[in-house]
Amino acid sequence: MMPLDFTELHTYSVHDRHSKVTVEDFARPVRPGMTVKELLAALPAQLAGNDFPEFVQRTTTAIKDERPILLGMGAHVIKVGLNPILIDLMERGIISAIALNGAGIIHDTEIAMVGRTSEEVADVLAAGAFGAAKETGEILNNAINRGAEENIGLGEAVGNELLRQDFPFNDQSLIAQARRMNIPVTVHVAIGTDIIHIHPGADGAAIGQTSHYDFRLFCRLMSGLEGGVYLNVGSAVLLPEVFLKALTVVRNLGYEVKKITTANFDFIRHYRPAVNVVHRPTLEGGKGFNFTGHHELMIPLLAAAIVDRLESI
Repeated sequence: MMPLDFTELHTYSVHDRHSKVTVEDFARPVRPGMTVKELLAALPAQLAGNDFPEFVQRTTTAIKDERPILLGMGAHVIKVGLNPILIDLMERGIISAIALNGAGIIHDTEIAMVGRTSEEVADVLAAGAFGAAKETGEILNNAINRGAEENIGLGEAVGNELLRQDFPFNDQSLIAQARRMNIPVTVHVAIGTDIIHIHPGADGAAIGQTSHYDFRLFCRLMSGLEGGVYLNVGSAVLLPEVFLKALTVVRNLGYEVKKITTANFDFIRHYRPAVNVVHRPTLEGGKGFNFTGHHELMIPLLAAAIVDRLESI
């Protein structure tokens, strides 16, 4: 068998062909002392180099128009040390509300209590000691049970308890500071996924009641999202599902929530954030973005870009 002969292959001139990349789109070299604005302007006009500045622009426009910026986040965002940046964004009036999964309240409460969190699971699992920290279980389950008695949400109940206890690191606690600023925090729990559910003080009825209250509160926040922004940071399954259900509820009830900006920030691209946050919710208007990278790099960059742009407009 003879190799195929390419002599008669039809060709065309590269000068006549459309090309997706040109030198006009190239990055510009960095230099010492660049501002965040200058750094973003120096990015290549390709992929995230286009998307990230556009997302910053959409977010700052929403803030200037006094539209809500809702943040849904997994606990890893807390564990990598980003609370001070998020607290600062709350102080600046940039973050309107926060939605957490159940792990979020655990790591944030331990930060408030003792200034550290995140046990080494492999060291304690064999002995059945994983998640058995006495104070964590008692403080949070007592807060949830009291919240059920007071007919309030789980996030508000935990915030109240942290402020009531006046823990030494409350200034580093996302939930304590949000409660101090009267910024809503909703907590969306899956029973059995969190270590406090194995403690004797756990009450399934109280957990369900307070978390369902928070889902309804989250729906209220979603009902005003027209023209606003929703960020999903580090939640691959639970919060994208909560977001999608809340969106269908408010649309079903007649609220106009179509022209919205959404973004997913995570280490890798997962199915649910891509379809439930970025794609499906923006089919009626607005735009969704997907940014892949480490939270400890991407979120400080995002915060710096937003603050810098707000200062210049």
